[in-house]
Amino acid sequence: MIELRNLTKSFSVNGSVKTVARNISFTFPSGVSVGLLGRNGAGKSTLLAMIAGTSMPDSGVIRSTGTISWPVGFAGSFHGDMTGAQNVKFVARVYGADTEEMLDFVRDFAGLGEHFHLPTRTYSSGMRSRLAFGISMAIRFDTYLIDEVTAVGDAAFAAKSNAILKDRLKTSGAVIVSHSMPLLKAMCTSGLVLEDGRVFYYPRIERAIEHHEYTMRGAIAPWQRQGKQDVRPGP
Repeated sequence: MIELRNLTKSFSVNGSVKTVARNISFTFPSGVSVGLLGRNGAGKSTLLAMIAGTSMPDSGVIRSTGTISWPVGFAGSFHGDMTGAQNVKFVARVYGADTEEMLDFVRDFAGLGEHFHLPTRTYSSGMRSRLAFGISMAIRFDTYLIDEVTAVGDAAFAAKSNAILKDRLKTSGAVIVSHSMPLLKAMCTSGLVLEDGRVFYYPRIERAIEHHEYTMRGAIAPWQRQGKQDVRPGP
């Protein structure tokens, strides 16, 4: 369970204030994969970062039960002078995972060959993404935070990433940000639309996608005009 309580977050952009969370109160259902939708710049990645604890809200609190991943595929915390294998060992020790099992898993999944034993500062962005995704999937979490990670890499790696994500989500929940509507339909049960600092929750991902598509066209969804309650708005 992840609960947002009176969450507010703003940024100053080019002299103007951009609010990405406007006193939001919402509880993500446990064990459910929720697609997070919204325009570019709506604050989806910022919301994930706040849930992960890597960004702080201006006010409000986030409460959670169970284990929550860092944003899946995040490679920003790698130590550049350490090899891929050494970075894996470090994360394994931090999370109390079996070091050898994790090394075997990431080595096989990332497919970096001899580069696995070279410093990560020598990696291309694609290689870093492969390593980061492998590390993310090597540890079991109750909830995964996923931000467009399967868009990185070639088609074969994307297919492999999607397959293992589906496997993990059989027993775990997730909050997934993606611009791929087919991926959200395949991975998610429900959806949350972030719009002008407010959230609109839909038990069916198809309805959330429909809302998002109306928003992208600058229109209002018919059920909102009619006052229908398939949507549960935030404050």
